[in-house]
Amino acid sequence: MNNILVSLKKFFTNKNTVTVLGVIAILALLYFGYSKTIESQVRPTRVPVASTTLQPRTLITDEVINYIEVPEAWISGNVIQNANSIIGKYTAVNTVIPAGSMFYSDVLTTKENLPDSAFTAVKDGERPYALAVSTSSTYGNSIFPGNVIDVFMKATDENGKIMVGRLLAQVEVLAVKDSSGNNVFEDSSQTRTPATLLFGVPDDVYILLKSSEYLKSEGVELFPVPYGGTSPVEGDLIVDREELVAFIESHTSLLPTGDNNQDNIQNIPETSTETGNTNAR
Repeated sequence: MNNILVSLKKFFTNKNTVTVLGVIAILALLYFGYSKTIESQVRPTRVPVASTTLQPRTLITDEVINYIEVPEAWISGNVIQNANSIIGKYTAVNTVIPAGSMFYSDVLTTKENLPDSAFTAVKDGERPYALAVSTSSTYGNSIFPGNVIDVFMKATDENGKIMVGRLLAQVEVLAVKDSSGNNVFEDSSQTRTPATLLFGVPDDVYILLKSSEYLKSEGVELFPVPYGGTSPVEGDLIVDREELVAFIESHTSLLPTGDNNQDNIQNIPETSTETGNTNAR
């Protein structure tokens, strides 16, 4: 037994033996380390992909997401691996995500950060309308997106009297834009002057509003008033909505026949005070 122990001691204290064992240990570490690295790179990883081609400004929902397994090495730093970080986002402007493509953080954005995100808030069956305004008519730029307003109209009748009345009630403002189309309240570091208020209306109301734009020579002017408020513009006559609609219809009937929209101005619905939109009662 002692002879065996002595032999082992001599073997392990031999410099050549130590060198060989050291080399073997290093090779073993390199081998196992390399194997682990390769294994981690080819290990299947589950990632969400687009189930169909997604156009710009598309809302990402569960329905447009599939899942595939790919080697981890295929996944770059900006690939989104958690579906919860995708759902509710929008595809960016000028971005198309092909079917089967992974989702990348630089091609997705939030609704608020879309350049024209207000248009996504226009409801089905409605059209966006931009009401011309100024700093003065917006009460010193104090009408914000999300505010509810009434739209009043001023006009001069055939007797030269100024009539004023509420044309639309309880309209939600979707955006306030300057003359360049920028959102006025998008960047607090810049001072922007309001030029239009954007909101959605049904087709027939849209035609009515567009028709009124042709009647500036008749003294027609549209202006916003906080919901339920009174007009800051005084007139000789306070009229109801029916009289305002009749005035627009009677005067736009004299417009050139090439404007086909004017043929559709009829039976303009009243605005609902329950839904907050200009829908028919």
